[in-house]
Amino acid sequence: MTYVVTEDCIACKHMDCVEVCPVDCFYEGENMLVINSDECIDCGVCEPECPIDAIKSDSESGLESWVELNRKYARLWPNIVEKGLPPANAKAMEGVPNKFRDLFSERPGEGS
Repeated sequence: MTYVVTEDCIACKHMDCVEVCPVDCFYEGENMLVINSDECIDCGVCEPECPIDAIKSDSESGLESWVELNRKYARLWPNIVEKGLPPANAKAMEGVPNKFRDLFSERPGEGS
């Protein structure tokens, strides 16, 4: 078991999870984060830190595409080890439907 970041993170990217991760397994895209499943130690401390419930256990059903997305972009995006600032409109983006289809960016973030 490991954890994955899901669609709710897109355009919200609060990054509270980054601050508590003991193994620095988060990677930053332009408008979301992903978890490297090979580095995640399944401690679960990140899950309750996410204010929008975007982090889930990969054992939950229906998350297969998010497991693959996290795996793919953790290889492409820079590692992030310090909490940055969320987008200015993060609060307004919470709960917006179809964020993957409409807003997902493959571009890397700045990393840290």
